[in-house]
Amino acid sequence: MTPIHRHTVVAKAILALRSIDADQPGVLDEVLRRRLNYTSAQSAGRSRPRDAYSPFVARQLRDAARADIGELFRRFGNLPSEDADENLRNVTAEAHATITAHGRLSSGDRVFKSLYFMRLRRGLPVSTLAEDIHARYHLRAADIPPLLTFLSLETGLEIECCKTLTIDCLQNPGPGTIEIAYVKRRARGAEHKHIRVRDGGLGTPGGLIRKLIEVTAFTRQFVPSDCLWLYYYTGPKQLRAGVEHQQELVDRWTGSHGIVDDDGQPLRLVLSRLRKTHKALWYLKTDGHMARFAVGHTPEIAARHYADIPSLRPLHEATVAEAFAEAAAAAGPIILAPDDKDSWRRDDTASGGGSNVNALLDGEQDVWLAACSGFDRSPFGEVGSPCPQPFWGCLECRNAVITACKLPALVAFQGFIEAQRVGLSAADWAMKFGRAHDRITNQILPAFSDSLIDQARREAEEKSLYLPPEARQ
Repeated sequence: MTPIHRHTVVAKAILALRSIDADQPGVLDEVLRRRLNYTSAQSAGRSRPRDAYSPFVARQLRDAARADIGELFRRFGNLPSEDADENLRNVTAEAHATITAHGRLSSGDRVFKSLYFMRLRRGLPVSTLAEDIHARYHLRAADIPPLLTFLSLETGLEIECCKTLTIDCLQNPGPGTIEIAYVKRRARGAEHKHIRVRDGGLGTPGGLIRKLIEVTAFTRQFVPSDCLWLYYYTGPKQLRAGVEHQQELVDRWTGSHGIVDDDGQPLRLVLSRLRKTHKALWYLKTDGHMARFAVGHTPEIAARHYADIPSLRPLHEATVAEAFAEAAAAAGPIILAPDDKDSWRRDDTASGGGSNVNALLDGEQDVWLAACSGFDRSPFGEVGSPCPQPFWGCLECRNAVITACKLPALVAFQGFIEAQRVGLSAADWAMKFGRAHDRITNQILPAFSDSLIDQARREAEEKSLYLPPEARQ
């Protein structure tokens, strides 16, 4: 038993004893009454958040639910095709007349037995006969999983709230939308809630609920209930209100569609995870913008309960890594490919500052590996003083501008620092040249075409470019 579960069990017992003490003062011992002032002397800890399904699984569930919903509503009112056998046709008509009059046809009824054995003698399917003849008048138990799945995925309603919807839940229609009134029993003191959803055809929550109310109207004549979920289920009761045998039906439905998880294994669908799935998909759609994402919750609750979940962790980690990469790129040099160089010159000329940029791009402010836009304004030293960094510090400086004319020097320096691996230990080489090598190899050279880099290598080999002495220190 987990600490959270243990805390919940103890809390229920304590609440029961508190109720007894309130109703019958003096029955409980004074020591016990003092103990009832708190649930536990230890913290129950933070609960493990229920995870969402991935977009891959959600897509399978939504597609399967949509297909089944369209099929189940098409079957209502469609009587079977006329059979050539007159006796079978007459008994079938009598069975449908019985259902029309009484709402159901039990397996012990004379008409059902006659129909069953007549079909059996003719080699016709009989294994699902009871469900087949009732399915034209009532929802079936097998219809409930796709309906609940679609409704929860589309609205984000908790599954227990979906199961308690009533036929008067649609309220306050608007242009293309409508409100669903529902009860959330866990929200003590604010149980009655509303959510505005899309309203249209069967593909919208409003249209689906309206259609459910319509097709269950016949069943409601025989089951006096305002519950939205009225259906036929094989067994003594047959016509039922409310969702029963939920997991068994859900497993059968996912198995019939071959729905798999992210590892390719058969999915065991937990309906209570659908709300988290809806929230996770909305989080992705809003790009994590908390003001848009936190619908119906404070930003703190939305972040803790619906954004901080395992399935969204890779997204958050990738976002942090991307932010670090952008910050590192902003702190590094400006890399201008030939096309970028020309557009940079044109843009600056149009803004009236062309002389400084021209000097920078024409080589008048060159240092060894780059052009420098602020040799006396180095981010590594005091303003007005010369830059204190070694020449390869340009590779980490925001004042540096690297163009194609600097490729021979960069290629020569890359070859030099790779040759230094022989004379230095791995740790010493990484400390001195590791960052510079990584900048040149993974960030600067890939910004230029292969032909420019090959030309720079030939030029570096032909001219045996000079390296400042500090490179050899």
